[in-house]
Amino acid sequence: MRLRIPTPHAWAETATANLDAFLPDHAANERKASASALALVSHYPDRPELVARCIALAREELEHFERVVALMTARGLRLAPDAKSAYLRGLAAEFRDGSEPYFLDRLLAAAIAEARGCERFGLLGAALPAGDLRDFYRELARTEVRHHEMYLELARKYFPAEQVEPRLEELLEVEAAIVRSLPVRAALY
Repeated sequence: MRLRIPTPHAWAETATANLDAFLPDHAANERKASASALALVSHYPDRPELVARCIALAREELEHFERVVALMTARGLRLAPDAKSAYLRGLAAEFRDGSEPYFLDRLLAAAIAEARGCERFGLLGAALPAGDLRDFYRELARTEVRHHEMYLELARKYFPAEQVEPRLEELLEVEAAIVRSLPVRAALY
């Protein structure tokens, strides 16, 4: 997936300079990604491929959460209360009414968010000094590719291309506007 705008270069500098702020936000986003995958399982139990793939994704996201929490613990950090994400709220605000349009929008928004996470983990992996943390973020960038592809594959499985592709383009434009509007801060989104 080609995001419409790149993350500003200042983002990686800000995140690497403020890892103690970034890591709790990252942990929260991994936990939310796991919960979102399980919510799809709960809402669409009649779709066996979605159920199997989202359960596997939820496990992987939860493993990422656990690994980030371990990194935080090693730095003397603790989990923080969840903060609302203007980025994720902005995408969710675009979800259309109606069972099928809503379902398609959820899949596509998840794909876009995973693609943005992939891009940002790659930037972080490139900006960090050599070591375990750098290796971790490079590894995450690779796994996020699979995640956003999975959501796109599911959208294309359950909906015809003439519905998926134009809606994906619309949501990518919305996502670009959201990214342009957000301040640069030590947060995943």
